[in-house]
Amino acid sequence: MTALPRRRVYGSDHDDPDPYEQPGHEYVELVGGPLDGQLVDVTRWAPADRAGGAMLITNNGTYGAGGRAEYEARPGEPRLWDWAGDVP
Repeated sequence: MTALPRRRVYGSDHDDPDPYEQPGHEYVELVGGPLDGQLVDVTRWAPADRAGGAMLITNNGTYGAGGRAEYEARPGEPRLWDWAGDVP
């Protein structure tokens, strides 16, 4: 049986020795855009906040360093957030 690859958690430091998902936490997966495949830890987020998605800072988007990637909760699949575009 092959182990599933661990996925990186958004916001973990580049030198973090364990930047992957942790037991006991809840995550949403980012789909598309510059942060595709990363997870966002929403363990302490209220349901209404989760439903609103997020604008996440990224250096890999259209606007480079300090730009943001907008992700929206996918209707009917709250554990997936789809990329909606980049903003400065």
